[in-house]
Amino acid sequence: MRFSDLERAIPNITQKMLGQQLRSLAADGIVVRTAYPQVPPKVEYCLTSWGQSLCPTLDAILKWADRRPAERRKRNSR
Repeated sequence: MRFSDLERAIPNITQKMLGQQLRSLAADGIVVRTAYPQVPPKVEYCLTSWGQSLCPTLDAILKWADRRPAERRKRNSR
């Protein structure tokens, strides 16, 4: 995805924060950054195979987080 696509897909993120996170993910080998020598600059990011291997774990965490508030409401209403 291009930087601008990621920026549109992530609500309420600043360009600075997105850039910092993408640099960190690239340094950790989770995404690869490809810069094309053109004007205006074109930069694309994609998951590495290492990054892809994290998807099932992240999906499980998101499912867990979705269930958590409902469980708390049930417990607090007793």
